[in-house]
Amino acid sequence: MDLTVSISVHKSVPFLSDKFDLATVYVSDAQYNRNIFFDTSPQAVRLYLLYNHWFMQMLVYVFIIINLALALFEDPAVVPLPIWATSTIEIICLSAFTVRMVHYAKVIPRDKFWKDPKNICIIVILSFIDLTIYGALKATGYFAIRWSRVLRPLLLVNVTEGRQLRRAFRSIRNALPQISYVFFLFMFSVLVFSLMALKLFGKRGLLTIDGSPYFTNYLDIVFDLYVLVTTANSPDVMMPAYNYSVFFTVFFILYIVINTYTFMSFFLAVVYNNYKKYLKEEVRQLVKARRSKMCRAFSLLQETRGEGGEPVVTQAKWNHLVKLVKPNISIAHRELLWSVLDDQNKGHIGKIAFVQLADLLSIQVITVKSQPHPIQICFPSVYNSSVSRFIRYMVRTRVFVYVYDLIILVNAVFIGLDEENPVVSNAEWDCVLYEILLSLSLHLNDQFFLFAAGGYTSRQILDIVFILRVVRLIRLVDSIKRFRAIINTLIKIGPTILTFGQLIVVVYYIFAMVGMELFKGKVQFFEPNSTSPDQEYCGNPLLKGTTFAKLNYCKNNFNNVVSSFIVLLELTVVNQCGFTAVTHVSARIFFVLFHIVVVIIIINIFVAFILEAFLVEYTFDKSDLQTSLEKKIEELEDGVDTGLVDAMESIDNELGPSETGKQKPSLMFKIASRRSRTVDGLLQRMFETDLRHEDFNEEEEPENINFSNPVFDSV
Repeated sequence: MDLTVSISVHKSVPFLSDKFDLATVYVSDAQYNRNIFFDTSPQAVRLYLLYNHWFMQMLVYVFIIINLALALFEDPAVVPLPIWATSTIEIICLSAFTVRMVHYAKVIPRDKFWKDPKNICIIVILSFIDLTIYGALKATGYFAIRWSRVLRPLLLVNVTEGRQLRRAFRSIRNALPQISYVFFLFMFSVLVFSLMALKLFGKRGLLTIDGSPYFTNYLDIVFDLYVLVTTANSPDVMMPAYNYSVFFTVFFILYIVINTYTFMSFFLAVVYNNYKKYLKEEVRQLVKARRSKMCRAFSLLQETRGEGGEPVVTQAKWNHLVKLVKPNISIAHRELLWSVLDDQNKGHIGKIAFVQLADLLSIQVITVKSQPHPIQICFPSVYNSSVSRFIRYMVRTRVFVYVYDLIILVNAVFIGLDEENPVVSNAEWDCVLYEILLSLSLHLNDQFFLFAAGGYTSRQILDIVFILRVVRLIRLVDSIKRFRAIINTLIKIGPTILTFGQLIVVVYYIFAMVGMELFKGKVQFFEPNSTSPDQEYCGNPLLKGTTFAKLNYCKNNFNNVVSSFIVLLELTVVNQCGFTAVTHVSARIFFVLFHIVVVIIIINIFVAFILEAFLVEYTFDKSDLQTSLEKKIEELEDGVDTGLVDAMESIDNELGPSETGKQKPSLMFKIASRRSRTVDGLLQRMFETDLRHEDFNEEEEPENINFSNPVFDSV
C-alpha cells in the first residue's frame, strides 16, 4: 500500500511540473501578446520556453543586425572587405536563421510549419543561391549583382518577434485600396494641370534659370508639378511664369491649394480612417486571444473547493506560477499583487480574478526599502531637533516645489548668459549651490548614488552637469496640465516610434540596395583640398553647369549604404535630387515611388497613430485594475492592511528585516509609470472603449477556443 502511494506521488510530480510549464507559457504569451500555435506536449512546451527566452530572441536580432551591416563592407563599400570574408559572415548568419527555424519546427505541429515560416525559409534559400552564383561569377571575372540583399530587411518583418512590424505592414496593406482611389484622382489632377501648363507656357519662349526651355515637354511638366506638391522646387518652378506675368501665379496658387493641401489632407484622412478601422479589429482579436490563454492557464491549475463549488486557484499555486513567469519579482511585490486579486483574503481566487494576472504583471511597480538618513544615524539629536523637523515639513509643502522650480528657471537664465562675466558666473554657482541644498533636503529619505569621475577633468564634469541641468526645464513644462498631456503622448509613443523606425529601416534598406545598383559611381565626391578638375562637376560631365554641381551636392550619392541612407532621408523631407541628369529620365520612377511609399503612406500612418494616441491621452482614465493597485499601495503606506505588511516583512522577504518602532512600513511601493510599457498595451487602451463586451468575456470555455497562427506572409 505504501509503495503504491509512493509511486503515485512520484508520478504526479512531473505531471504537475508539466502543467505549470504549460500554464507559464499561456500566461507569458498573454502578457506579451504572442500568438503562436505550439504543440502542448511536455517536450514541445520546454522547447517553446527556450525559444521565447530573452537571450535567444536577442541572439536573433544580433544576427539580423550583422546581416544588415554587411552592406557596409560589400561593394560598393564604406570599408571594403574581401568577398570571402563577407560571404563567410553571411553564411554564418543564414545558418543561425536556419537553426532558429529548426527549433521552431520542433515547437509547432509539422502540418503548420510550412504554412507559417515559409517566408524566412524562402529568404534563406534565395540568399544561399544568390551568394553561390555571385561568388562563382566574381571568381571567373564576370559582372554580378547581389539581388538578394533587398530581402535582408524582410527578416525583421517575418521573425516571430516582429509582430509589431507585421501589424504596421498589415495596416499599410489594408489602407492601400482606399489610398489608391485618392491617388488616382490626385494623379488625374496633376495630369490635367500639366496639360494646362503646356498650353499656357509652352509656346511663349520662356527659359528657366539655367537657360533651358520652360514647360515645353509634357512629361517634364508632369514631373515638375509632382515635385511642386512636395514644395521642393518652390518657387523655382514658378519664377519664369511669374516674371513674365503676375497673373500666371493664379495657376500655381490653384494647383498648390488643390493638390498640395487638399489631396495631401485627403491622403491623411483616408489613411487615418482605414488604419483605425482595421487596427481596432486586430486589437479586438488580440484581447480575445489574451483572455482565452489566461482561461486555459486557469483550467490547468484550478481545483474545486467542496462538492459543487466553483473552480479556484490557490495562493500556493498562484505564487509558484508567478515565480515561473516573473523569476525576478520580489516576494513583497508578489504579495502585493495577490492582495489586489484576493481582496477578501480567501486564500484562493476565481477565474475572473485570475484572468487579470497578465494585465497586473504589465503594471510596473517599484519596491523600495526605506532607509534612515545618514544624519539620523550619525547625529540623531540634530536630525530630531525642531529646526530639522521644520525643514522636513517645509520640503513636503507645495511652496517648496515652487521655490525649487523657480531656482531651476533662474539657473537656466544664467546658463544662457555670458559666463565670462564674473557676476553672472558667481550667480550661476549660487543657483547651483542652492539647488543642491534643496535637493538634499528634498531627498532626505531616499538613497543616494555616487559615481566615479575618472578620466574627466573638473571642467568637463561641470559642463556635463550644466547640460543636464537644462533638461530640468522639462519639470517646469510638465507641471502645466496641458503641456503634460503633450509630453505624456511623446513618451507614450516611444515604443511605436521604434516600431515605425524599424519600418523605415526596412524601406530605406530596400531602396538603398536598389539605388546603389542603379546609381553607384554616377556622382563622385572630392575632398575640399582636391585639385582634380572633375570636382567642378562631381566627376560626371553630364552634371557640368547644373544646379546640383553648383550647390556642391556631390556627396549626395549612392556610392555606399551610408550615403544612400542620407540621400533617402533628404528625399523624405522632400529635397531635390539630380540623378536623372546622369542616368535616364526613367530614373524619376525610383524617386517618385520612394516618395509615395514613405511620405504618402508610411508617414501618414505614423501621423494617424500619433493623432489617436494624443486623443487617448486627453480622454483616458486609469483602469479599474490600476486603481485597485494604487488603492492597495495607499493602504500599505497608511498602515491599514497590517496583515499584508507583516507578511511582506517576514523572514522570507529578500529585502531584509524592517525597522522597529516605525509608524509606516519599511517596504514601500510605487507605480513607476501610468503609461503603457508596450505597443500592444497602448493599442488596447486606445480602442478598449470601442471593443464589444464579449471580447472581455472571461467565462468563455477555453476548450472551445482555437488560436490562430502568426501571419508571416504579411509582406
